[in-house]
Amino acid sequence: MTKREKIKQSLLAKMPKDAINQFLSKDKTPISVLFMSLLVGIFAGFVGTYFEHAVEFVSETRTEWLKSEIGSLVPLWLAAFIISAALAFIGYYLVHRFAPEAAGSGIPEIEGAMDGIRPVRWWRVLPVKFFGGMGALGSGMVLGREGPTVQMGGAIGRMVTDIFRVKDNDARHSLLASGAAGGLAAAFNAPLAGIMFVVEEMRPQFRYSLISIKAVIISAVSANIVFRYINGQAAVITMPQYQPPELSALWLFLVLGALFGIFGVVFNRLVTLAQDLFVRLHKNDRKRYLLTGSMIGGCFGLMLLYIPELTGGGIWLIPNITNGGYGAAFLLLLFVGRIFTTLLCFASGAPGGIFAPMLALGTLFGYAFGLIAQQLFPELPIIPGMFAIAGMGALFAGTVRAPITGILLVIEMTNNYYLILPLIITSLGAVIFAQLLGGQPIYSQLLHRTLKNEKLRQEDFPRD
Repeated sequence: MTKREKIKQSLLAKMPKDAINQFLSKDKTPISVLFMSLLVGIFAGFVGTYFEHAVEFVSETRTEWLKSEIGSLVPLWLAAFIISAALAFIGYYLVHRFAPEAAGSGIPEIEGAMDGIRPVRWWRVLPVKFFGGMGALGSGMVLGREGPTVQMGGAIGRMVTDIFRVKDNDARHSLLASGAAGGLAAAFNAPLAGIMFVVEEMRPQFRYSLISIKAVIISAVSANIVFRYINGQAAVITMPQYQPPELSALWLFLVLGALFGIFGVVFNRLVTLAQDLFVRLHKNDRKRYLLTGSMIGGCFGLMLLYIPELTGGGIWLIPNITNGGYGAAFLLLLFVGRIFTTLLCFASGAPGGIFAPMLALGTLFGYAFGLIAQQLFPELPIIPGMFAIAGMGALFAGTVRAPITGILLVIEMTNNYYLILPLIITSLGAVIFAQLLGGQPIYSQLLHRTLKNEKLRQEDFPRD
């Protein structure tokens, strides 16, 4: 071997070691934080997945009771009212008695905690949100389990930091954000959307750093693996797979986005108005609060018998709509009806989210828009189901102001990767028009309202 060959061989032998040392010298990420983010994701995956199973178990048990024992003792309508009222009572009671911060979606609470202005009392939020959500969602109310899963994921992140006595503020923040990402990834079987939700929607609160990004990704991936291990790898929504639309029809998706941008601003304001009306109704008195909530739950028990399309989170409704069989007039009527029921349930303070109801609303209006466009422009190759999927992302973008998250969420939920271009156009149009009208993102709006009410309560009842 020549001297030149010996020098070359020596350099090659040193390169891997030097490269590794150089990488490690630049990467200062504590391995402990990454390990804890893995634990957070695993726990969030188990909690989120079994929360879904628990809600389904309650719903199925309620139906079985109606078919067998209770239904044979009392009239069916009365049994439906009593069972759903009792389930709703459990949810409202647990929230009002033990954890008021568990009311509603819970996502604003996590955003406030990431900003350092809201506490995370995980020891009471986790059981109240889990069992209270089982009651409220199991009663048939128009609520989603995704917001609660995000809050429980964030609570798990804080729980892990407390158990391991993490003192570093950046590490605690990263693990809180990791829990939120893991919760959403487990709720929708959508790891990319879970990551992007924290990075995009929570951008005012999220501390961008290499360690926080790594922790969020690890948590979302591990939570999603747990979900797929338990539930399988199929998409959450089973629906037709569409090919890309013709370029000549793309302008219609922009029109749809503009309509959703306008509606998103109006919808967000209606949510606040409805919440204020409920506060005036029950005045935070426990008896009035529980009575109001139980009556709402009972009414939805009746609606489950006669108008089931107006009940539940609405995820089950999406494939039914896209498979056809509904006229535009019926879909628009159902759209208006579900706006009312969504506001009624969410604004009442029940432990449930608004994610799934918004996706259902977007599907209803989007499909109706597609049917109308098909009649108005017969020369264009229009498939209404494409507009239904685009509507899901557009309403999310118009209300939450997170267009990339909405696009990824819809694609992962439906497996319709070929519709990415119309989804981008529709979501971008919704965000632009919503911003032009000056409305706030819904979760920021809800957080500001919570902080304002907290301040008013402290002024009314100052500490000694």
